[in-house]
Amino acid sequence: MKAMILAAGLGTRMRPLTDHTPKPLLEAGGKPLIVWHIENLVRDGFTDIVINTAWLGEKLEAALGDGAALGARIRWSHEGEPLETAGGIIRALPLLGTQPFLVVNGDIWLRHDCAPLRTRFAHMQKLAHLVLVNNPDHNQGGDFSLQGPVFAGIECTLRADGEPRFTFSGLSVLHPQLFAGLENGKRALAPLLRAAIAEGQVTGEYFSGPWVDVGTPQRLAELDAKIRAGAI
Repeated sequence: MKAMILAAGLGTRMRPLTDHTPKPLLEAGGKPLIVWHIENLVRDGFTDIVINTAWLGEKLEAALGDGAALGARIRWSHEGEPLETAGGIIRALPLLGTQPFLVVNGDIWLRHDCAPLRTRFAHMQKLAHLVLVNNPDHNQGGDFSLQGPVFAGIECTLRADGEPRFTFSGLSVLHPQLFAGLENGKRALAPLLRAAIAEGQVTGEYFSGPWVDVGTPQRLAELDAKIRAGAI
């Protein structure tokens, strides 16, 4: 199974840190956020990785190259202008192929064992499988609900409403058919997921953490402190 790291965001909320540095190259615990992802993916058997870029993408490619130094094979999908999540994935589909692939947001930090996702969903029939986490302070209303008893790592049908609600972690396995018939261009992922959920084509699972949405300089500093203290 291939993996894609979404790294094309402008990093607006992280300014001034991102004025001259792409957000995925910001460091926590002495290591760029995107390197945490690549090392974790390679550890879990994902060595064929696609990364999309927009803002300062040339710096990302200069820093990571073809990925060989990290044990990966990196291929790049340069967008120029950010195409949002679904638009970036659609543009990268020729590199991702026709089989399900793992996707992770470049601006999160988590310690999740992705190897089971690779084995469980290599031939999945649904359109998507999402990993959900507890709601952080900045998203207390959550995004989606899991139908049935919620236990870590247990696959459940996903619902767009109901209680309890959880936050989408930014880690998922997607089937290329989720994007069937859609043309290149700027497009959000959430509407596609909600339409697929309504058709019973999405599953999910609960992940208890650790997980951090590194969306502001303060959250980055807090994450850095926790990693260095061995608290996460």
